[in-house]
Formats: sequence, C-alpha cells, structure tokens
Amino acid sequence: MEFRKLILMLNILGLVANGEIGGARDVDRVDRREIKSCKFPALYNFGDSNSDTGGRSASLDMVAPPNGETFFKAPSGRFCDGRLIIDFMAEELGLPYLSAYLDSIGSNFRHGANFATGGSSIRPGGYSPFHLQLQIGQFLQFKSRTTLLYKELNHSAKSPPLQSRLPSPQDFSDALYTFDIGQNDLAYGFEHTSEAETRESIPSMLDKLGEAIHQLYKAGARNFWVHNTGPIGCLPYSVIYYLPKPRNLDGNGCVEPQNKVAQEFNEQLRRKVLQLRAQLPAAAFTYVDMYSAKYSLISNAKKLGFEDPSQFCCGSYYGYHIGCGEKAIVNGTVYGNPCPNPSEHISWDGIHYSDAANALLAKTVLDGSLADPKVSVGEACHSSMT
Repeated sequence: MEFRKLILMLNILGLVANGEIGGARDVDRVDRREIKSCKFPALYNFGDSNSDTGGRSASLDMVAPPNGETFFKAPSGRFCDGRLIIDFMAEELGLPYLSAYLDSIGSNFRHGANFATGGSSIRPGGYSPFHLQLQIGQFLQFKSRTTLLYKELNHSAKSPPLQSRLPSPQDFSDALYTFDIGQNDLAYGFEHTSEAETRESIPSMLDKLGEAIHQLYKAGARNFWVHNTGPIGCLPYSVIYYLPKPRNLDGNGCVEPQNKVAQEFNEQLRRKVLQLRAQLPAAAFTYVDMYSAKYSLISNAKKLGFEDPSQFCCGSYYGYHIGCGEKAIVNGTVYGNPCPNPSEHISWDGIHYSDAANALLAKTVLDGSLADPKVSVGEACHSSMT
C-alpha cells in the first residue's frame, strides 16, 4: 500500500477519533500522562468469526484457501485473507498470535488462548454450538487444568518444554480479557424472527454477557476490553439478502433498520458495561466503539482508495450462492475465484473484513480514540476516569 494512501487513511480515521465523522461518542477521558503500560502477559479472547483464529476450522469445518492468502500465504483458520483485529491487538501488546483453544495441532498457550469460534453467539442456539457460556466453561476448565499441570511440572525437571507452552498461574489475573460477540445474535434474529423481536431480545443477550463476565471475575479476571457490534446492515451479505429495499437503505447503501438495531444493542451494551463497573469496582472495563470505526471506514471507502464497499473479494451471492473457498461452474460461468486485489476491498467475503480493512480499524481503536475510558489497549488495566 502506498505511503500517501496510508497517510490519507490515517487522517480520515483520525476524524473518527475526534468525533467529526461517524457519530463517535464523546467518551470519558483519562490523563494519558499519568498512565503506564500494563504489560499484559497474556490475552484471552471470546467471540465469533470476527476474532476466530482457528477454533471453528479445527472443530467443525476447515477454513479453506484462498483464506489467509494475503498475509499468512496459506489458510490460518481465519475467515479473512490475512489478519483480524485480535491479531493486530496481539502485535500491539507484543504477544504472539493467539492459538485457538480447540486447535490441538501446534498450539502454544503460554501467552493466552482464543475461545472464539465462527458463528458463535452470546445466547445458545444460532449458527454454532460454541455459544458464549460454553466458551466461558472451556476457559474455566483450561485455567483449572493448566494451573494444576504447571504446578506439577514445577516440581519436575523433566518437562520444561511443556511448561513453556502453558500460562503461568499468576498470568490469569494480570491478563487482558477481550470480547467481540453479539453480531450473530442479531443476524440470527433477523433471519428467523423480525427486527422488532430481535430488538426486544437484546436485554436477555446482555444479561448472558454480564453473567459470563461475572464468572470470569470470580475466577480472577480483572481487565476487560469489550467491543460493541459493527454496522451489520452494511455487510454486503445483509444488503443482498434484505428484501424490503431500496427504501430502507441509507446514503451508504446500508440496511438502515438493521443498523438501528445494532445501535440499540450497542447503547444497551454501553449501559451494561457501566453497570459492571459499579458491580465489580476492582476490575477495569474498556468499552470500544467498533461501530463508529467500521461505519466511518465504509463511509469513506473511495477516499481511502477502496472499491465500492458493497463489493467483496471471495465467494459469490450474486446469481449463484457459493462460499469463499468453494468453486462451481454454472451454465459456463465460474463462481468462486477470488479477486486479484483483496487490499482494495473492505469486505473479504461479504461478511468478514479484509486484512487491509482490519489493519486500519486496528489503528483506529487500539490507541483508545474510540474507547471509554480513552485508554489504549496497552493501558486497559487502568479504570480511573475523569
């Protein structure tokens, strides 16, 4: 990517951080001069395909090529041509990319684990069996078993290589716990009920999220980084399959009724985080406005050198439905070939963002510009607000 284009991207995304575009909230500020880096020793993530680094691919169905082609040069278990925001977060914290908890081949959990799986939702049901409560249960078992094994190995000089792949028991309380989940709850609701019923179900979703965080807190977790959900109505998949259009499309071609439900989810999530801060005063909570970052990126796609944001690179929902990584020939037309220039697309496969888009989104949110309180990801152990 050309240097001039990158500077333009950062300048426009800087307007998001200042609240000049994208509807960014005026969140509480922290005096950054008084903040020191938290030096998180580990990262534990819970979520869906937006942050899945191999869980679904290892447990249900393999994520096939050309996924991973841009950065990893091979499939990496991610629904993307390259990295996800959780990968850029690990880079920012100086940690290795997270191994998926469900992946038994070549995994290293010394600096954390990823419990996110593609299709997961907060509540049971939906597109995946690995709902949030199950992910929390997996984490609690992981913590219990690795702590016991670590202590056993501490008294043995025969297994240092194995111990080097396990988290230190102390790291669990010092680690950062991240959440990026809820999009599939909304998507499943839109598909199987109505927008009104989906909106009405938001409180029960967030009650489940609150229960999950309380369980982690009881197990010793103290630092939480919570993403709100993105503009689901802007996903090319949503636009293609939303029938009551065009009267319900906004100026960017997004499905406005779906985005309004996402915004309602986010407002209730923000209030839930405030409630959790009051209930768990020893914990540090950072609420991150991913919605504004993603919507502003879509709104400024052409200025940033991207193709029309309704277009995507891999798979097809036009004429013939075929997922990324599959191919078919219908009436002489080949479906499934990826585009030659994924870095020019915001959407990789109609649902998930490209490596190039994720890189820009990470630069926007990880510095704390769209966070409440305004702390960077490396400072997220600080909960004081002024």
